[in-house]
Amino acid sequence: MLHSLFAIRYSHCAIGGAGKGASVMMTRPCDALPPVRGTYAHGAALKDLVWFRTGGPAEVLFRPADAEDLATFLAARSADTRVSVIGVGSNLLVRDGGIPGVVVRLPAAFGKIAVEGTRVRAGAAALDAAVARTAAEAGIGGLEFLRGIPGTVGGALKMNAGCYGREIKDIFVEATAIDGKGDKLTLSASDMNFVYRKAQVPDDLIFVNALFEGTRDDPALVRARMDALVEQRESTQPVKSRTGGSTFKNPPGHKAWELIDKAGCRGLRHGAAQVSEKHCNFLINTGDASAADIEALGEDVRRRVQDTFGVTLEWEIKRVGVA
Repeated sequence: MLHSLFAIRYSHCAIGGAGKGASVMMTRPCDALPPVRGTYAHGAALKDLVWFRTGGPAEVLFRPADAEDLATFLAARSADTRVSVIGVGSNLLVRDGGIPGVVVRLPAAFGKIAVEGTRVRAGAAALDAAVARTAAEAGIGGLEFLRGIPGTVGGALKMNAGCYGREIKDIFVEATAIDGKGDKLTLSASDMNFVYRKAQVPDDLIFVNALFEGTRDDPALVRARMDALVEQRESTQPVKSRTGGSTFKNPPGHKAWELIDKAGCRGLRHGAAQVSEKHCNFLINTGDASAADIEALGEDVRRRVQDTFGVTLEWEIKRVGVA
């Protein structure tokens, strides 16, 4: 049982790959995990937690009870314990061999949303869409674009997520994060060093909440603009498919989807993985695609665009774990 990890030192922790046809076994040194108020789950399936619905397990999945519990874990863990974070997996591809070490997934306790005048404070586990809806109901404009971003606030901060001409940096006031040593930090906009689709912050930071600012507006007008964005998104993107969202960043001076389309990749398949017919900067799992199928398809698309236009597409989807 997982509880024994608190008291017993294991010489190795091992998990088997869970992808289609997987036979990978990972073995590495593993110290006993520190006591927490949250939960540990050994060999936890991740495929049900990510939008692609494929990929291997977490060696250990940790759901902290609250920010203090997370800080305690990070401060007490062994220095060689590998830690990574996932949200709702809307822009994530977990490779078929799974993720070694401890995978942190923030539970609902980290998803609280509160209105503070024309500002909205949101936990890192709050859905971006929920933040947008809360702002709209409170008559706060400027956050409508969040309704078109799948995923959580934590991921949106890491990626400087955006759509329809707006980005996180445009509404950002400050964020609270916990570093790898368990220390709590408050980050300003300058600390975040936002660039296109990225916050240039240390990799060990785990965001726990953020404060965004909008402007006072008529709730009905805000809702109308938000509804228009949703309608546009649903009419142009495969939102009901098993996908990881926008696959590649737009190269300078180009739109990724146009390059992919003109390179003849619309509808291209690799096993059960397919370039979406509806929006070809989306890869979809049409059934039982493995993570390897999806990644191989993406690399094929990159090669074809490079050969056709001399432009290198950069992955926007985060690929993690062992192949």
